[in-house]
Amino acid sequence: MEVIVAKNSGFCFGVKRAVDMVYSQIGHGNIYTFGPVIHNEEVIKDLENNGVKVINSVEEAADVPKGTVIIRAHGVPEHIYREILSLGHKVVDATCPFVLKIHNIVKEAAAKGEFVVIIGDEKHPEVQGIMGAAAGQCAVIDTEEKAEKFIEDNKNKLKKICIVSQTTFNYNKFKYLVEIFQKNSYDSVGILNTICNATEVRQTEAGELASMVDAMIVIGGRTSSNTQKLYDICKKVCKHTFYIQNADDMDYDILRGMDRVGITAGASTPNIIIEEVLKRCQI
Repeated sequence: MEVIVAKNSGFCFGVKRAVDMVYSQIGHGNIYTFGPVIHNEEVIKDLENNGVKVINSVEEAADVPKGTVIIRAHGVPEHIYREILSLGHKVVDATCPFVLKIHNIVKEAAAKGEFVVIIGDEKHPEVQGIMGAAAGQCAVIDTEEKAEKFIEDNKNKLKKICIVSQTTFNYNKFKYLVEIFQKNSYDSVGILNTICNATEVRQTEAGELASMVDAMIVIGGRTSSNTQKLYDICKKVCKHTFYIQNADDMDYDILRGMDRVGITAGASTPNIIIEEVLKRCQI
């Protein structure tokens, strides 16, 4: 059996940077992350074993001994950053630079009076941080129905809009939703494809690989947005697509008799897990 691992698998730049920043703080007092620093349960478990505690709110930050609070890779609304500092904690910002770029874009757009449309998942922490940067002058859209309802509800009310995307959103879906806005009359529609280039490349490669193999294994955390999108893309072209978090989750007997198996992984998946899955496939 031939096993092919997608070239663009595992940690992306922003995730590696955030994880390295957390590990560099270990041993220097009380270390906390505001929310899971990345969406990978295996990494979070290892950090916890090294004494790093996850806090999920400013209220929790107020109840723990003073220390260093590391802002997750997804970013947070600015007011949370300020509130943590006011509690006497040191703050280390591990927000992905590509996410911070979106914060700056929407701040500038809102300051110019433009309404911000964020293409993404409203419940995702990255999107919540972007919403905070837009200071309330925004809406989050992730379906055709929501796009059309937004346009209908705001007909003749909004003339200038700025469209950005969650960095891990499906690129083809982003383009489709943008087209819906372009068909309607606005004086100005500023469209900024803020999907991370690594995300686009990873999604394209995963889809191409899935179309060439008998089975596809997608590795990543259950709460990882970009891994879920990889799974959805692969599942459309390869019916034998499996979503696993680690090497123990896979029933490798299912693969016996298959000629080619592909492996891809989300941006928060450590290489050691990918390597273990590869090894188990080859046994």
